[in-house]
Amino acid sequence: MTHGAISRQIAAFEAWLGQPVFRRHGKRVKLTDEGRRYLATIEAAFDSIARATDQLRETGTARVLRINALPTFAMKWLLPRLSRFQREAPNVELKLSTSNAPLGSLDGFDVAIRRGPGRWPNCTSGRFLDESVIPVCSPALLKRTPIASADDLARHVLLHSDTRPDAWREWFAAAGAPMKGRKKQSFDHFYLALQAAVDGLGVALGPLPLIADELASGRLVTPLPGPRIATLSYWWIAPRETASNALVGRFCAWLDAQAQAG
Repeated sequence: MTHGAISRQIAAFEAWLGQPVFRRHGKRVKLTDEGRRYLATIEAAFDSIARATDQLRETGTARVLRINALPTFAMKWLLPRLSRFQREAPNVELKLSTSNAPLGSLDGFDVAIRRGPGRWPNCTSGRFLDESVIPVCSPALLKRTPIASADDLARHVLLHSDTRPDAWREWFAAAGAPMKGRKKQSFDHFYLALQAAVDGLGVALGPLPLIADELASGRLVTPLPGPRIATLSYWWIAPRETASNALVGRFCAWLDAQAQAG
């Protein structure tokens, strides 16, 4: 569309309104005070129209949503709930990948899920799930070798994860007990350390609420009442260029709702 055609459209629009909404300074055009107030009023309506249009398009055609999540979070929290989102959005194809890598090293994603302070360059993010950790083990292991205090953990193998190398050190510091000299076994992924705890290989630091099912079923127990250590929260993260996409917003809102529901 030419500049002349745009000028004619503006003139016709202002004539229809009965007052100017643009102020011209040479080749530059600015909104008048009335124009700014008018824009503030109608902007939300245009956003609603855009979202409704995207949602209508979703119902007729298959859409792809690329999700990258932390491996343990994906296994313990996201996958058990993901069928609920599929029922709400049957025409959306979900492509789930897992990684502990920094976001900048990923090939591409629509939504990523990470633990952290909430600041990622060129991204929009939202905190949706808080986490705390506490020692957990199998009931059979606890029966064989009881644990009444942090000192009793000296008789057990502590299960470590390479992705959370300082977890046990921080827990012992909070418990006011020494960690030096404790027996340990290490795994490259956190979910392997948790499975080792289920299988009776030792004591792990269990993340709440990610292990809620294991605790409810009795596959894991908490031998000590505390301390329960707050860790980094989980955030959904979307690149700024896709953050306004209706499907991305819908999935992030769904994560918020699932976390609130427990």
